[in-house]
Amino acid sequence: MMAWMLLIGVVAGLRTLTPLAAVSWAAHLGWVPVQGTWLSFLAASITPYLVTVLALAELVADKLPTTPSRKAPVGFGARIVSAALCGGALGAASGAIFIGFLLGGIGAVIGTLGGAALRTRLAQAFGKDFPAALLEDVLAIATAIVVVCVARNIH
Repeated sequence: MMAWMLLIGVVAGLRTLTPLAAVSWAAHLGWVPVQGTWLSFLAASITPYLVTVLALAELVADKLPTTPSRKAPVGFGARIVSAALCGGALGAASGAIFIGFLLGGIGAVIGTLGGAALRTRLAQAFGKDFPAALLEDVLAIATAIVVVCVARNIH
């Protein structure tokens, strides 16, 4: 499960709220057991809906020319926090919340820096940023879904 904690962090490095939405839905559906932990708010009735709306807004905002770099301190910090929460939630069932926080945060650093480099290269290859951004969206969403589906099968 540790690799999945790291991978969900990498996804947060690509899109801050996409993995949080996926993990929240998984917790709400009982796929990621966070009940009895302080992360149980992720499974609350309203949380997956709220985070999904915010994640969709992030997908739109990411394409705007005025959106700051993911490497700016506030955005970078938000990605680490999101990743730590997601990693911790994945580790909750096995009592490895702290390990999940740590691995998620490390994954966010990898995903933030690696994602920025990858998107720059893709944008150069396409001659514009928009197609690169859409590919990054697809990668983030698909990977988040795979991680929570794997988590469901492990628990």
